[in-house]
Amino acid sequence: MPRIRIDNREVEVPAGATVLDAARKLGIEIPTLCHLDGRPALTSCMVCVVKVAGRGWLVPACAFRAEDGMEVESETEPVLRAQRAALELLLSDHVGDCEAPCRLACPAGANIPLMIRQIADGRLGEALMTAREGLVLPGVLGRICTSPCQRACRRADADAAVSIRLLHGGLAEAAVASGSSQPPARKEPTGKSVAIVGAGPAGLAAAQRLLADGHACTVFDDHDQPGGMLRYGLDEARLPRDLLDAEIAVIEQLGARFRCGVRVGADVSLGELRDDFGAVFLAPGRLDADQARRLGVEATDKGITIDPATFQTPVAGVFAGGDATRPRKLAVRAVAHGKAAAAGIGQLLAGSPVTAPARPFNSRMGKLDEGELAEFLAGAADYGPVSPAGGQAGLADEQARREARRCLHCDCRKAEDCLLRIHATACGARQQRPPERRRFTRQSGHPTIVFEPGKCISCGMCIRIAADAGEELGLTFVGRGFDMRLAVPFARPLGEGLAKAAAECVKACPTAALAFKADT
Repeated sequence: MPRIRIDNREVEVPAGATVLDAARKLGIEIPTLCHLDGRPALTSCMVCVVKVAGRGWLVPACAFRAEDGMEVESETEPVLRAQRAALELLLSDHVGDCEAPCRLACPAGANIPLMIRQIADGRLGEALMTAREGLVLPGVLGRICTSPCQRACRRADADAAVSIRLLHGGLAEAAVASGSSQPPARKEPTGKSVAIVGAGPAGLAAAQRLLADGHACTVFDDHDQPGGMLRYGLDEARLPRDLLDAEIAVIEQLGARFRCGVRVGADVSLGELRDDFGAVFLAPGRLDADQARRLGVEATDKGITIDPATFQTPVAGVFAGGDATRPRKLAVRAVAHGKAAAAGIGQLLAGSPVTAPARPFNSRMGKLDEGELAEFLAGAADYGPVSPAGGQAGLADEQARREARRCLHCDCRKAEDCLLRIHATACGARQQRPPERRRFTRQSGHPTIVFEPGKCISCGMCIRIAADAGEELGLTFVGRGFDMRLAVPFARPLGEGLAKAAAECVKACPTAALAFKADT
């Protein structure tokens, strides 16, 4: 059996094994988008290229046979540069969004498309949990959020944006009315504790995230009750106190301990908090420079000095966010600060380097033309926005389901496990489109799956699978060069091409060009 070295690590493989097989045996990840285990190599994506000593060119690892004594490089800069170039070539012709515009526009990054799908399916409890994990205070924000997500909604170009704020607000208010509000799941206790200064939206958001991760949290606030600007900066008509109290109670159920009427810097010092807790998060609301310095941190006229990527202050173990760092007066942005700071605090408590949150690659189509919008509208309800019933502040039950059905579902059905996105993120690939991109289309005629040709990278795996399954027509490539596209022969419908192998093709598709309708 041949023995080869990959990145200075030796491995023995059976005769006939490929370099990719050998790498996997070593646990080395070589990216590939067109590999099917147990089937001959397709070598269509060229993302898996590696350098073999003695050869003047790069070779595809999925097809190149291992030979005794072979020396392979898979992680050198020339190899990574070639892999990145192959990915960027594919991305230049990739037409589809990884994340929906509404989610990208939400400062808190809430998974709005998932919440809407859950509402449309009648899974209201799951939808509320999705909203609570993303927004922390979905009922409060249902009343006061400025709705940047709705301004980004593509449905607005047809009639009116989906009423996202009324959806998450209605879910939360219905749960409050029925007494069924539940906190998110909590991991096993870590034994670590965090002091949070300020019980406003940033502090509450940090508390929920940290508690859910198993850390203990004590929230200090100089007011008589928690809520910060939500309680003391807004009148009852705009934000009912029973709704605010109910949402804070959910965080309390998760394990938060509130110490109200305590002023940090007077009743207790920042130094004492640092001694007693594993980390401190400062979110006391707007401070002037003198107030911040008396608290024990560096500040400018704009607020407490922080690393904007990690929310760390120059004081070890101390983080800050919300209006204390830069006044914005946006509750949803304060929530975003709290969540992001909690992520960094979690890294600190785990003994890991504190880094900025990872930013996955995102393919973006941008503005749609009229014909492309029609493709999305074809899969959504054809009526206008649903209005709340008399006296309701949000949408609930069947009203919510009707409104949710208006969603165009712009996000990718494989956003979390799309291989193209995963590899693009890993190697830092960028999407550089030609002056005129390919037009977005969607084929929904198949009984169980949809096909979005703009996402197809012409890997050929579905063609091979359909042939092996004995499909009468199957799939093939039509056209030549850059105009080559995947299609059923003789321009027949997709249902005739994939009568047997649809599910296997969906499973193998690396980019969600083929996807189940049930996943929409």
